[in-house]
Amino acid sequence: MRVREFDPCGPLPTGTTVLEASAGTGKTWTIAALATRYVAEGRAELSQMMLATFSRAATQELRERVRERLSTTLRGLSGPPGEDGLVEHLRAAPDDELAARRRRLVRALSDFDRATIVTTHSFCSSVLDGLGMAGDHEPEVTLVESVDDLLREVVDDLYLRKFAAAGADAPELTLAQAREVARAAVGDPQARLEPAGADPASPAGQRVGLAGAARAELERRKRLAGVRDYDDLLGLLCAVLRDPERGPRACARLQAQYTVVLVDEFQDTDPVQWEVLRRAFAGRTTLVLIGDPKQAIYAFRGAEVNSYLEAVQEADAQQALGTNRRTDAGLLRALHHLYGGAALGHPSIRVLPVTASHETSRLDAGAPLRVRVLGRAGAGPLGRQGFPAVGALRERVAADVAADIVRLLDSRAVLRVDTPRPVRPGDIAVLVRKHAQATLVQAALERSGVPCVMASGASVFATPSARDWLWLLQAVEQPSRAGRVRLAALTPLIGRTAADLVAAPEDVLDEVGGLLREAARRLEEAGLAAAFEHLSGRTRLEARLLAVEQGERRLTDLRHLAQVLDRTAAEHSLGLSALVTWLAERVEDPDSGSAAERSRRLETDAAAVQIVTVHASKGLEFPIVHLPFGWDSTTFSAPATLRLHDEDRRRVLDVGGKGGPGWEARKKRAEDEDDAEELRLLYVAVTRAQCQVVAWWAPSSGASASPLQRLLMGREQGVAEPAPRAKVPEDAAALARIRAWGWPDEIAVEAVEQVEQRSWEQPDAGAGPLAAARFVRRLDTAWRRTSYSALTASAHGAHTPALVGGSEPEDPERVDEPAEPPVTPVGGLEVGGLAVGGLAVGGPPSTMNALPGGAAFGTLVHEVLEVVDTSAPDLAAELLLRCREAVGARLAAVDPAALSEALLPVLRTPLADGPDLAGIAPG
Repeated sequence: MRVREFDPCGPLPTGTTVLEASAGTGKTWTIAALATRYVAEGRAELSQMMLATFSRAATQELRERVRERLSTTLRGLSGPPGEDGLVEHLRAAPDDELAARRRRLVRALSDFDRATIVTTHSFCSSVLDGLGMAGDHEPEVTLVESVDDLLREVVDDLYLRKFAAAGADAPELTLAQAREVARAAVGDPQARLEPAGADPASPAGQRVGLAGAARAELERRKRLAGVRDYDDLLGLLCAVLRDPERGPRACARLQAQYTVVLVDEFQDTDPVQWEVLRRAFAGRTTLVLIGDPKQAIYAFRGAEVNSYLEAVQEADAQQALGTNRRTDAGLLRALHHLYGGAALGHPSIRVLPVTASHETSRLDAGAPLRVRVLGRAGAGPLGRQGFPAVGALRERVAADVAADIVRLLDSRAVLRVDTPRPVRPGDIAVLVRKHAQATLVQAALERSGVPCVMASGASVFATPSARDWLWLLQAVEQPSRAGRVRLAALTPLIGRTAADLVAAPEDVLDEVGGLLREAARRLEEAGLAAAFEHLSGRTRLEARLLAVEQGERRLTDLRHLAQVLDRTAAEHSLGLSALVTWLAERVEDPDSGSAAERSRRLETDAAAVQIVTVHASKGLEFPIVHLPFGWDSTTFSAPATLRLHDEDRRRVLDVGGKGGPGWEARKKRAEDEDDAEELRLLYVAVTRAQCQVVAWWAPSSGASASPLQRLLMGREQGVAEPAPRAKVPEDAAALARIRAWGWPDEIAVEAVEQVEQRSWEQPDAGAGPLAAARFVRRLDTAWRRTSYSALTASAHGAHTPALVGGSEPEDPERVDEPAEPPVTPVGGLEVGGLAVGGLAVGGPPSTMNALPGGAAFGTLVHEVLEVVDTSAPDLAAELLLRCREAVGARLAAVDPAALSEALLPVLRTPLADGPDLAGIAPG
């Protein structure tokens, strides 16, 4: 049954509503529009709304989009009619209501900082803090992003306690395997551990026992250390809401605070997050859940599509976003031919047609969907099954990707996404499934001279730069060990070569040893950042690396690691030896630690081809997308753990390993769920494009389980579920099958007979000859920086030499004000010796001329003016009292009565068109 399309200008949602999106249909746009309507129509104040999403970056984008939508709507309502449908809908109201809507929008913008636009974890943290004693508040607890270091200690201790004691059972798993099992168990705390009934002494039983013990011991040590991670917040709040006594009170408080709750990217939720939202808001407030189940791709970190499906069943209404604002109509038709009607892991997760807002193509470069088909010829020797080696096939595909991108750039094809212009490297993205594939594509593009950057999210600790830093720190720690000094010398951080070591080994060791000792001294005195900057300057690090191929990438990694190491040493008070140990552990296990800390940074923001993993590309869009490895299966033949759901949709984590009870049956179920997610990953990849998708098909032994192969050759007409496996035919039959599948206009099938080696030369921008810049601007001397002293110099200049103690002297070596002539007040009033407001000069002389000067006297006058009550019936008596209190014994030279007499006219003299001199109303 087709879901009714949602109209953003129709009736506002009430109760619990699920809005099913598709790629490019504007989930964030819809949330911003709904928030604007709820505010403008008086349904809720902005402070009474909560907008939640599932990452910090998405939260920042949502905040900016909501503010922008409020601003543009307010401007639209204040101007003439236009083409903005939302503005015109809000304009269609009586004059008094229209004025009220403008006022509400103005108030929302002025109070925008009060808006609750948060991640789910931040929401949980703020709620727990707000509940106080009614919740499970722990004021002394420190919130951390990762507890990997603590988990490592836990596993090491458990492993030694279990297997190092006399008479202990022989370990059936290594320490590395134990760490892997424990990390899986702790990373998915909601999952039931299996095989639960395994013999404790068996390999499966030891693994299950270790996983359960790691969960319990980590929780105990977190309590002792006073730390919590983000997942703990969800569990704590969920426990509060479940509690029969505290739960109703907590829910009532939340419902009183938030009358409208909008949740973005709801397909990425997990059962605990959904339970928190359901218990707190479902059925009691307006709860709008926006998500695209076809993009549920984060099962590995606990998110699952079952929570979305459960919410659909419990919702009061379900509607769909039906207009694609990203993709050209031709490409949409081509992708619907590929995916249309397919079920992606569940009968309720279907790819339904959407309407395109871009009717014509914005790219002149062939068909919107191009499928390049490689054969076995030219891919090296064939194996026993008749397929080429998958490594050689991947390299061949990567080379063809580079050649195809060079052809596209050389063609000067016109792109009309903004203004018509030729296609540039920055318009192209290459989406890959794994980091190793990204490395292959990067190498091929660099050989072709095409600028490219990797945004794959790989760990910086897995790079050669991390090893270089480890070798350097080990040598700094022990500069007397010649072997360590030689290793450090060969790193880019020092920059010596093997030839240098052979030619003059003693000289090199002496020179590098001196550098290392100096680095050790600076590290101890000023920290690692100072040591790194000194070392990089002495060794000309930037100049050396930027002069070689991939040097920019290497320099970025080295600087990234320097910042991480410096921050870690400062935050955890690590000495050099402890820092070496910490880095060695990260190099051994690159995926430990927080993702924000370890994810590699872009080496440049210049226009370059983006190489991105599909997971990292979610939420992004590119004019042109190349998809080289949709044919490449990512199935692991011997996984360490299995993630799956049982018949009741409960999460299960099998840590027993191959041979454990029930392993084979659970493996089959887990593979089915993984295959469904692979289909959704391919959907995410192809829907990133605005104008064109170029996909590759190649024959390999594992291609039968790949998502592209299953859609092309494993799905019959009218059948929603693709076959789990689709046989890979011979080259001629495969090409004929794919050509018969394609469309003449929207889909082009291209046979690749031979992979070309092409190079790209960036076209000359026509900049002309270089010349020295000339300063031709005219300076406006009427504008300048000044100070209060300069402004009052004309009033005080004659008296300055006679001041007791003088004004506060300034160090002549630190002049921070320009020399300038005193400002002469004209046509104003001089009150108390001060030129005021540019008014006329000529008032009576200051009554304070006979009193002392200097900073101490000025502070005394300020103190009197701060405490005097100018509304007192007898201002003279009040002022004399305050002067006596302030003077006391501090300034014996000051007569309180004289000071009071001097200040009284100041307090009673109002300024023209403004407040009096003291900044208060006269008495």
